[in-house]
Amino acid sequence: MSLGTIGSGLDIPNLVSQLVANERAPKENQINTAGVAATAKLSALGTIKSGMTSLQTALNTLVKGVANPGIKPSTPTESNFTAVIDTSSTAGKPAVGTHEVEVQSLAQNQKLSSRAYEKDATIGDGTLTIGYGDKTIDVTIPPGAKLAEVAAAINSAAGGKGVTAAVVTADDGQHLVLSAVDSGTEGALTVNASGGNGGLAELVYDGSDASKMTQMVEAKDAVVVVDGFTRTSSSNTITDLVPGITLTLTKAEEGKKQTLTLSPDNSTLKTNLNAFITAYNSIQSTLKSSSTYNAETGTAATFTGDAMVRGLQQQLRSSLSANVNDLKDLGVTIGADGTLSLDAAKLDTAMAKDPEAAKSLFGAEGSIGKSMTALLKSNLDSTTGTISQRTDSLNKQIKALEKQLDDLDARMEKVSDRYTKQFTAMEGLVTQMQTASNTLSQQLANNNSNK
Repeated sequence: MSLGTIGSGLDIPNLVSQLVANERAPKENQINTAGVAATAKLSALGTIKSGMTSLQTALNTLVKGVANPGIKPSTPTESNFTAVIDTSSTAGKPAVGTHEVEVQSLAQNQKLSSRAYEKDATIGDGTLTIGYGDKTIDVTIPPGAKLAEVAAAINSAAGGKGVTAAVVTADDGQHLVLSAVDSGTEGALTVNASGGNGGLAELVYDGSDASKMTQMVEAKDAVVVVDGFTRTSSSNTITDLVPGITLTLTKAEEGKKQTLTLSPDNSTLKTNLNAFITAYNSIQSTLKSSSTYNAETGTAATFTGDAMVRGLQQQLRSSLSANVNDLKDLGVTIGADGTLSLDAAKLDTAMAKDPEAAKSLFGAEGSIGKSMTALLKSNLDSTTGTISQRTDSLNKQIKALEKQLDDLDARMEKVSDRYTKQFTAMEGLVTQMQTASNTLSQQLANNNSNK
């Protein structure tokens, strides 16, 4: 027979469970309510931190961008050159203005040709020494080599540097053609022969009348004149002649001057500024929704009345409202609801009038850039930041509440044990009394029967 069915017939386990639950409920509800509130705040604070971090990233990009204003190079239709911004230039940054460019000659890669040989003719053996710049390549030609084998040996020894060799078949026969890999006079080739049977002497070239090979294309340097300054180059790509610009020469027309125009390019600024505006509007919306109070429903948001959230809203607004007129001049307006918007055309006009306008506001030392950078850092710093400290505080609070629940579990186990012992003892006493009563009743019945 189970404990709950003897004596009084009470279901002790169920009775104990109900008593413990009733005693547990008030404290457990209190802890859970506090835990739900703390968890909600932690989640909302995470959303706020994410929004603030996005604003910080957008601001950092904007600050760096205004330090290097965009420049856009443009050239005439059918220009003799192209121009691009050179971000690695050591001659300085490009500046708004114009430059007169005259391409007098283009750099050319030298090309040499041997005399005509009959197909499969044996050329000779020995060593060819091919020079270019201050380097030489020694090419060993074995006995019995044909023109194709000579070309293959040269290509193998050169490995794509200095010279390439090919066999060209024309009406008069086969020609060994050597092409300089590097353009201009710096890449010009010389060919000398030594050893062997003397057949390689037909491939010698040193630029003199004694040369056996023919120069088909002359090694030529590029010559360009910019604003009266002449640059001679072995390459058609010219850097540092126009500060911050790389010119690529495409056509030579001596005496023809063409204009390179460097004008402001606000496309990157617009992109960065729009990203900042989007991030700013987003975090203000987040701060508002997390601290609002619905009077109709009497419902408060997670951070309604919270001083930190109110402070963030006010600090962000103050960073901009102190510069409202300068922002407006730049094309950035603050709406009645506090959101920002950009007039791109007005921005272009402002930048054309004052190229430093964006930098004075959003530069590292700008009135907005400096103050808002400091504001965001003071809130987001992983150690001393206001949001970081608040996050740590909430995490500690949640851990403390979890500890309280663990302590409550342990305390309720003891309460359960106490109730169980009390009711078990009572059940034992009732059982004894029932037994005594039954015994007495039986004795009385026996006595009556004997009479």
